[in-house]
Amino acid sequence: KKNGMIGNIYSMGLALQALEATRKFYAPRKWDCAQAFSVVYAHHYQQPMAIAQVLPALVGRSYLDAAGLDCAATKDMSPRRELPLPPVLGTHAPIQVHYSISNTLQGTHFHYSTSVTVPSGSTLLRVMEVAAEEKPHIFSFQTEQTSWGPYVTSIHGLAASTDDRTYWQFLSAGDALDEGVGTYKPHDGEHIQAVFRTY
Repeated sequence: KKNGMIGNIYSMGLALQALEATRKFYAPRKWDCAQAFSVVYAHHYQQPMAIAQVLPALVGRSYLDAAGLDCAATKDMSPRRELPLPPVLGTHAPIQVHYSISNTLQGTHFHYSTSVTVPSGSTLLRVMEVAAEEKPHIFSFQTEQTSWGPYVTSIHGLAASTDDRTYWQFLSAGDALDEGVGTYKPHDGEHIQAVFRTY
């Protein structure tokens, strides 16, 4: 993409590793390494899987380099572990997030919208939970835990299906979110759409 993103934030780590590992042998076109890394540096990674995939690229390595590491030579050189700073206690100002769900693909079509108030810094998952608490007959949902965080499997009783090649896609201002519901943090006044789609 023009801003340096390769796929989405979840695919960046492996894409950077692949491009770096194959740059001598395969270069269909020149790519802007600095621009791609600026995307990585600007993103606050929280999911362990995403961190594990982007970290090798940040130190100029790939998973392929693991086979050639001499662990005996570096056993005394492990970095010191720094303890994280304690979280800053305080209140988060409330924000309002507009949330809608839509299905024009299967069964009875529907479109519902609501506005919920959550503390600033809340994740999209929290927005969905508040909407479901306030209107459970409309905004109920189910998730399953994955190594990338919670994955939404069903909203309003309509489940995604690999057999039907359907899924719930989350959008903001018409653009697909590049983070999952467990890490994406909406801003005040943002409109998040969950749309039932096919791939």
